Amino acid sequence: MTRVMPPRSRKVRVLATLGPASSTPEMIATLFERGADAFRINMSHGDQASKIPVIEAIRAMEAEYRRPTTILADLQGPKLRVGKFADGRVILEPGQTFVLDRSPEPGDSTRVELPHREIFAAIARDARLLLDDGKLVLRVTDHGDDRIETVVEVGGALSNSKGLNVPDVVLPMAALTEKDISDLAFAVEQGCDWIALSFVQRPEDLADARKLIQGKAALLAKIEKPSAVARLDEIVEQCDGVMVARGDLGVELPPQSVPPLQKRIVETARDHHAVALLD
Repeated sequence: MTRVMPPRSRKVRVLATLGPASSTPEMIATLFERGADAFRINMSHGDQASKIPVIEAIRAMEAEYRRPTTILADLQGPKLRVGKFADGRVILEPGQTFVLDRSPEPGDSTRVELPHREIFAAIARDARLLLDDGKLVLRVTDHGDDRIETVVEVGGALSNSKGLNVPDVVLPMAALTEKDISDLAFAVEQGCDWIALSFVQRPEDLADARKLIQGKAALLAKIEKPSAVARLDEIVEQCDGVMVARGDLGVELPPQSVPPLQKRIVETARDHHAVALLD
């Protein structure tokens, strides 16, 4: 049965992220009826085949309600993680020395593997390393080609494969991984309307994605890192919209700086006639 829903008069649009509990045709229709204008598909979780019925359900709902929506495919981006520990978990004490190196040997309370050579190439003395979403803070005291020596500023428990943030330097890493390139091609083939690019540090990061999209979808830059904020105008000029990733920015920047920064990002997007999303 075809149903007609009148256009919404509000200026703000609602983006709903679909997950395992919200990907059925019935739930997608319910979200649409309750106010969702667009749907985000997270490419970090599940395989590509699992996304096909979700996309088909959204398009079928559009036909049923005789109203278009928007599908945004959110690419995972590079993931920076430490290696594993012999005992699975260690406690780092404030003031102690802790080393990150290239050795694949299981770590202990004095060292752990860091399997990202790009960090060794870019790191600088006094730079911060944030572990486990910023719960632990290390300060670089010395570094070489295969060793980064730090002092623990904020300690705590650190376990296997926890995430790492490097807020104070621009890393020589592409924003698109092999997985992202495959996921982008899939999303474009499936007719997704927007592609969201993670780990954007500089405007050049958008060039490869734009080339692969070939004008078949709009490009969204996720503003997650201080290095992206430093070149915000240039980045906005290269994309169709930006996402203010407030959670990620709050890890790498003082939390109190995020609200005024959000305002600045939104105003910059408007100045360039680009879309601005708040995450």
